[in-house]
Amino acid sequence: MLTVFGRKTSSNVQALMWGVGELGLAYERHDCGEVIGGLDTPEFQAMNPHRRIPVLVLENGEALFETAAILRFLAGRNGSETFWPADPVARAKVDMWADWAKNDIAANFTGPVFWRTTRTAPERQDSAAIALALENFEAELATADTRLAEHSYLCGAHFTLADIMFGHVLYRYFDTGLARKPTPNVLKYYEKLAQRPAYQEHVMVSYDALRNTF
Repeated sequence: MLTVFGRKTSSNVQALMWGVGELGLAYERHDCGEVIGGLDTPEFQAMNPHRRIPVLVLENGEALFETAAILRFLAGRNGSETFWPADPVARAKVDMWADWAKNDIAANFTGPVFWRTTRTAPERQDSAAIALALENFEAELATADTRLAEHSYLCGAHFTLADIMFGHVLYRYFDTGLARKPTPNVLKYYEKLAQRPAYQEHVMVSYDALRNTF
């Protein structure tokens, strides 16, 4: 059985758990991080010296960290040919969209937008910074909207690792009441993801505990 360390409200943990759910893997998860604590113990630092979540401990006791690296490991070990192809070129095409999603979608939303709005108390919010961050994020989202006008999923006809790296951000984007620009193809795609049981269980999670914590 796999062991996951990380709180269920962490977006990175959610991406990992969604992947675990899609692959149908047995697991147990231990809450840790932020107010829960547990990252400064010698035991956790032995698993991840950077003291960040998630961490995945394999059946043999080996510990892995960094969400994208863990998901690629699990995809290579347990995924289908369509989820993460064996062919190097086909795999690279999934990886390039997965990396874009991590570096240009998640990184432009979680800190710059979600933390500045939902996680920051209204009296401390910087409206100009939020507006600029949302503009930058939605400029990247427009790329996905164009892509999804022609494809069912980010990499084509099949659900892949790239959809996990991209799609886990969308629940909070569409749920938090932001003044959003129209992205009809992304919205349709999100509504399709929201029908997946693993997405419902691991991504569509209440974030009320994160509100106004800064």
